[in-house]
Amino acid sequence: MIQSVDKVNETKSLIEEIRGLVKDDWMLMDQEIEDQLSSDIGLINSISSYIINSGGKRLRPLLVLLSSKACGIDNNREAIKAAAMIEFIHTATLLHDDVVDNSDTRRGSITAHKNFGNEETILVGDFLYSRAFQIMVEIGNMRIMEIMSEATNRIAEGEVMQLINCGNPDTSEEQYMEVIYRKTAKLFESAAKIGAVLSGQSNRIENSLNDFGRELGTAYQLIDDVLDYNSSFEIMGKDIGDDLSEGKPTLPLIYALKRANPDEQILIRNAISQKDRSNSNKVIEIIESTGSLALAASKAEETTKKAINALKELPNNQYKEALIKLSEFSFKRTF
Repeated sequence: MIQSVDKVNETKSLIEEIRGLVKDDWMLMDQEIEDQLSSDIGLINSISSYIINSGGKRLRPLLVLLSSKACGIDNNREAIKAAAMIEFIHTATLLHDDVVDNSDTRRGSITAHKNFGNEETILVGDFLYSRAFQIMVEIGNMRIMEIMSEATNRIAEGEVMQLINCGNPDTSEEQYMEVIYRKTAKLFESAAKIGAVLSGQSNRIENSLNDFGRELGTAYQLIDDVLDYNSSFEIMGKDIGDDLSEGKPTLPLIYALKRANPDEQILIRNAISQKDRSNSNKVIEIIESTGSLALAASKAEETTKKAINALKELPNNQYKEALIKLSEFSFKRTF
């Protein structure tokens, strides 16, 4: 457990170092979030503040600020608003996700729906979505409206696809990868791309940051799914094996089903289809013994390299280096 605590501290230190490059914009973004959360309905303020201030890394708004500065923008008010907007959309998806998954914990704390109720949490998630689009109108950039309207639609589709796949042990690797692209990588992709759009960069730079965000978001989710079977509550902020209890056929399970013996396959298939974590220790043993965790981590490493390679078109500066560090951090959380 000491190693787990050390890993958490190491993660916090690295993220704080990267944030330090945009500290002035970060403070302005925090103020923007606080101002935009304001409502004359007390319950909205309570639930919004509860989840916004629950200790998340805020990687997506950080991507907006870093990509903007990597493209030459300095202290741009539109970038600050865009970062807040991205965080609101992400937070809304978390509120909705936790209700759908009936999750007990998020980032080491009790989930909002367990604290305030399902109906209240869903409606506040809707408020954050609508507030995000109000911020987009304030920015007044039609290209960003196009990017985000398409992204939120894809995210919603990803949620439905994941719901369909839950409890289905026959989910393919291709289906899984499509879900994590839509659910997770799409918002990373949009956050990175916005920096290029706001700075009026060429299509070449815009596409580079688009590809970077997509690969980074994919790698991040792959590692999250590895950590669900190879981590601790201190690192993940949730109980190990939660994906199994929700019947989510993530990549470690998909690989294990291909590599396990018939009896082990039956055990895993039953655990997924019945959304049963009672045999989670045995399932973890199978995932490890078949090399499935290592295989999933290897795919995340390959995807991380693609993310870093996508940045080669950007000019060399400290913000580009920070984006590279962010990619490396996302992968190395397992080791």
